[in-house]
Amino acid sequence: MGQINVNIGGRSYPLACGDGEEAHLTELAEHLQRKADELTGALGTMSEPRLLLMAGILVADELFEVRKKNGAPDPAELARFAKLAARAEALAAAIEQTD
Repeated sequence: MGQINVNIGGRSYPLACGDGEEAHLTELAEHLQRKADELTGALGTMSEPRLLLMAGILVADELFEVRKKNGAPDPAELARFAKLAARAEALAAAIEQTD
């Protein structure tokens, strides 16, 4: 099992992933960080849970726009999205426990 540390909103998070998925998960986290940076630049400082929520909504909006253009995802894409959603939920739960 792989493990990486990602930095989002000025905080480091250890994340587990399947072997060989480290680069992809890092890329996803970097995308989320860019969204968080955009929000902070536009709206100023906000609480970490709010920042992550709003950044996640921006990323979800991007996904929905792509779906509109390309049609519905196939079952493999849905399964992958479900795994990512589970990871996001676990991260949100961990954040809530530390606050």
